[in-house]
Formats: sequence, C-alpha cells, structure tokens
Amino acid sequence: MNDNFVTEYFGIGIQNGKTPENLGVLWRTAQNLGASYIFTIGNRYAKQACDTHNAVKSIPYFHYESFEDFYNNLPKGARLVGVELDENATDLETFEHPRRCVYLLGAEDNGLSKKAIEKCHYLVKFKSEKSLNVSVAGSIVLYDRGLNKPRS
Repeated sequence: MNDNFVTEYFGIGIQNGKTPENLGVLWRTAQNLGASYIFTIGNRYAKQACDTHNAVKSIPYFHYESFEDFYNNLPKGARLVGVELDENATDLETFEHPRRCVYLLGAEDNGLSKKAIEKCHYLVKFKSEKSLNVSVAGSIVLYDRGLNKPRS
C-alpha cells in the first residue's frame, strides 16, 4: 500500500506567465527532471517549438483561472514553495525541499502575487541581485531538488 506522506512527488507551474516560450522550456525541463505534473495559473499554455518533447502530452497539465482556484486544488499534504526574490525567502542552496510539494513561479516582470506569497509554506530565492528568466529559475530549482540533499 502506498503511503502518500512518504511517497515523493512534485509539480511546477507559473502564475500569469508572460511569454509562451518560457512555458515550453520549463515544461521540457520539468519532464526531464521528474515532475509529476505541470500547471499554469492565469495565462494558458500554447504549443511551443521549444517544448520538443511535447511535455503537456507526456505528463499531466492543469490550468487554473485564478490563484484561488489553484490553491483550493493543491494536493493533500503538499507544501507550496514560492520562488521569489523576497527578504523572507531561504537561499536555494540551503533549502530542504519538501517530499511532496508544488513549486510556484511568477511572471518575470511582476513575480508572484501578494496573495500567493502569503499562502506559500516556503519561499526560496537565488543568490542573485536581479531576477532570472522564469524558465531558467524553475530549471535551477528542479535541478537543486534532484541533488542528494535532505528532505523536509
């Protein structure tokens, strides 16, 4: 029997993504690095040339019209991890990824909404003065998750 509180899984998505190309790159990385599912909040995914693996047909893809819709449908027991340049955020290098979590990235120009930041169980950031491209940021988070680090 599977114990959902021991089994690891993670999803990753973007709130109000600005450019569809970024979604395609992130989905390709998510599929390659073991994401259980991908999602968008606000703006929808459209097929992109940069998603050469056609990730949206290979792993579950969900779309939510609003943050509230997304938040009300988080998997039971999953922790919401926001990726945001915020003074309260933990440096990714020392962050212990939860066994079951959902990574949420914001649009490059506005980041995560205030409501999203308030609802996140954790915030993580990079040791970077300026923001990174959203697909690059998400790819780095997923790579870091795959490192042999303790889980919370």
